[in-house]
Amino acid sequence: MTRLVLATRNAGKITELRAILTDADLPHELVGTDAYPDIPDVKETGVTFAENALLKAHALARATGLPAVADDSGLCVDVLGGAPGIFSARWAGTHGDDTANLRLLLAQLSDIDPAHRGAHFFCAAALALPDGTERVVEGRMPGTLRLAPAGSGGFGYDPILQPDGESRTAAELSPAEKNAISHRGKAFRALVPVIRELLG
Repeated sequence: MTRLVLATRNAGKITELRAILTDADLPHELVGTDAYPDIPDVKETGVTFAENALLKAHALARATGLPAVADDSGLCVDVLGGAPGIFSARWAGTHGDDTANLRLLLAQLSDIDPAHRGAHFFCAAALALPDGTERVVEGRMPGTLRLAPAGSGGFGYDPILQPDGESRTAAELSPAEKNAISHRGKAFRALVPVIRELLG
C-alpha cells in the first residue's frame, strides 16, 4: 500500500480526503503532516493558489520521500478583482483571524448592491512525487455574499457565502452537503484520477 502524505495538520481535511479516496476504491494509506512532527510548516510565498499548493506538496515529498498532496484555497470576490484570494486567511492582517477577516470584508462591501456581490471559493490541490513529478487540479464553489453572517458550521468565510442554487450559507450546510458542492471537495475528487494514473 502506497502512503500518501497530506500537507495539513487539519483533521477535517484528512478525514475528507480519506473518504474520497475510499469512495474511489483507491488503496492508498493517507496520513497528515502530524505523522511527521519534525517537518516544519512551509511558507506560502507563491502568488497563486496553485503555486502555494505546489510549494507545500514538493516540500513534503522531498522531506518524506513519499507522494504528497497539498491544497491552497480562499475566497475570490468579483467586485474586488478576485481579492482576498491568496490573502483570504490574513485579509485583516493576522493569519487565521476569521472574525476580523469577515468583519473587514463585509465593511468593504457594505455599499455594494446584492446583484453585484458575486464570489466563489477556489481551491487548487497539488500532487507531488519525490522525483519532481507534479499535477494540479482545481475546484470552485460559486455563490453570492450575504450582507451579514448566518450559520455556525464551517469556518472562514462560510457564514457569508450563499452557494448558487442554495437558500442557505455554506455555514448552514451539513458537512456532507458542503463537501458535495465545495471547492475543496471538487478539487480532491479531481485528484483521484491523477493519483490513479501516477501511483496505480
